[in-house]
Amino acid sequence: MKKHILLLTLMFAASAAASERVAIGKFSASSLERWKNKSFVGKTRYSLAEIDGTTVLKAHSDASASGLYYRKKIDLDKTPYLNWSWRVDKLQDNLNERSKRGDDYPARIYVVFSSGPFVWQQVALNYVWSNNQNPGSAWKSAYTRQSQMLALQGGDERKGQWVTEKRNLREDLKRYFGNKKRKVQAIAIMTDSDNSGGEYTSYYGDIYLSAE
Repeated sequence: MKKHILLLTLMFAASAAASERVAIGKFSASSLERWKNKSFVGKTRYSLAEIDGTTVLKAHSDASASGLYYRKKIDLDKTPYLNWSWRVDKLQDNLNERSKRGDDYPARIYVVFSSGPFVWQQVALNYVWSNNQNPGSAWKSAYTRQSQMLALQGGDERKGQWVTEKRNLREDLKRYFGNKKRKVQAIAIMTDSDNSGGEYTSYYGDIYLSAE
């Protein structure tokens, strides 16, 4: 009897862990619910599009910088992993992305954290598809040291291909900003080319958080 109870307990625990999934971007369901636009320079055009039978988010930037953001309270102790897929069809050469003039990215997903009500208490992790930085490269934003850039993809080796990503937000936050307790404020998407005056077309698949 005790063995049966233990087995059921373990099965329930495993099932509960597997079901811990928080949907953020439900693009495949043709939904942009709760996503809001934030413009910095001009307006990047975001729209739902069908690619290979699946609905995704299409982003087209023409010397513009605007993003979509999604506000939600997230418990990183329960669902620390951020999952998504993306595709980039165009890159720009000769950009120094570590400078303000070259701070443009064909695809970027970033997470804003805060330890208090003031702007200076906010930090951000930026996961980018870089034009020319090697995958695995990391550097501070040219605009503020409160924003960490992380190149997950770089160059045109996988251009035109869908790439699936998974990042442990809790571990990345600890690595780049220390052990201070911070809460997630928003998750955002941005395709921008305002500094260089260039043009990008990129795509984003569903975004969700998971326990594993």
